[in-house]
Amino acid sequence: MNNFFFGIYPYIALSIMIVGSIARYDRDPFTWKSSSSQLLRRKQLMVGSILFHVGVLFIFFGHFFGLLVPHQVYEAIGIHAEAKQLLAAIAGGIAGIVAIIGALMLAHRRLTEPRIRDTSSFWDITILLMLVAQLALGLISVPYSIATAEHGSVINFMNWAQGVFTFQSGNAAHIADEPLIYKLHIVLGLTIFLVFPFTRLVHILSGFAAPVRYLLTRTGYQIVRSRRQAPRHPAE
Repeated sequence: MNNFFFGIYPYIALSIMIVGSIARYDRDPFTWKSSSSQLLRRKQLMVGSILFHVGVLFIFFGHFFGLLVPHQVYEAIGIHAEAKQLLAAIAGGIAGIVAIIGALMLAHRRLTEPRIRDTSSFWDITILLMLVAQLALGLISVPYSIATAEHGSVINFMNWAQGVFTFQSGNAAHIADEPLIYKLHIVLGLTIFLVFPFTRLVHILSGFAAPVRYLLTRTGYQIVRSRRQAPRHPAE
């Protein structure tokens, strides 16, 4: 099971995320949106959305650079494994608290406002609850991560994450002996990647996909004429 979840499942999840997102953007571009409901409980939406997005963006880039930048780079600037794990746990914990407060506000709004709940799809509710659970798992792991910082477990997770993207065989062995709470956090995170193309999360990629499609396909272009150059109406 360890080999499946941490050696095979990452490739299943990432493949479905990439292929599924491309297919959805190509076949159903009009579903590529976040389906705003800002006219209802606007203040709760704005506060919750800001807290959630700020916290999640900090966590995402923290995970991205923390796991995928080689440890030698951190060593070269004087950040050793113990200090890096403490920094990740404390900074990530603060960002996690901000994000989960925002996520709970958004979940409360979506589940308790009848008009929003009735127009929410299965995935609208499911992905929001999955994100709340993922943030909760991350926060639960923070005290343990701080208490065991001297063991340098962060190195094992860095080796595992970098091994996934460099296609190393036997990569799952790096985290075979790590605590269950970390493993649950990873598996749920991979599952979020797996269901990504079927949810409103695809709008995250809009900032990247739209310019590419505009440059590579003719359908992205619009013909614009100045008022002076516009053709006259036959009646004129």
